[in-house]
Amino acid sequence: MPKILIADDEPNIVTLISRYAQREGYDVRTVSDGRQAIEACHNEDFDLIVMDVMMPDTDGFTACKKIKEFRDIPVIMLSARGTEFDKLFGFEVGVDDYVTKPFSPMELMARIKVILSHSKKPETKETRNISIGGIVIDTFGMTVEIDGKRADLTAKEYSLLLLFVQNKGIVLSRDRILNEVWGYDSFGVDRTVDWQIKLLRSKLGQYRDCIRTIRGVGYKFEI
Repeated sequence: MPKILIADDEPNIVTLISRYAQREGYDVRTVSDGRQAIEACHNEDFDLIVMDVMMPDTDGFTACKKIKEFRDIPVIMLSARGTEFDKLFGFEVGVDDYVTKPFSPMELMARIKVILSHSKKPETKETRNISIGGIVIDTFGMTVEIDGKRADLTAKEYSLLLLFVQNKGIVLSRDRILNEVWGYDSFGVDRTVDWQIKLLRSKLGQYRDCIRTIRGVGYKFEI
């Protein structure tokens, strides 16, 4: 039974998400601020966190960043602030998905299912490296080295890079990238791919231009 932590200071939202999550068979824990979320993650293992941005004591972005320093837990961020800056900042601190309030609880459950299915660890004990140019991807350890130096990629940035490398020279549409990396077609977040690719490029050093924008279509990786 997947264990989910819900961090939000609005009791009605906590109750709503909890009820839907429990109907889906999830084991639910709840806290009301970011500090409590950090403490909970120190004390228990969670499969996913649903966290609000604006909370007392410690905000969601700060809590997410601190949690990601010691636990590799997927985080879905909830916020009434849906500007491009807010979403970009969220992705930079390690947020895996971003849901703008007001939201559909059924859509949130769908996103949770997708992220949980994508976060399952590979069963094989073999480590397989993919090398292309100066980029080396460890597909078991989910790490990336660029010109011999470890790249600090988030889980989504890693998944994006792996998708591009495995499809070198092939034009990938935004819809296909969303489906492959996020597991759904759109849910109204058509800029999500562009934001994440912008962040990925910033971490690829001399290889940033290997991800080419194909105007009106999508992206292509060439090296």
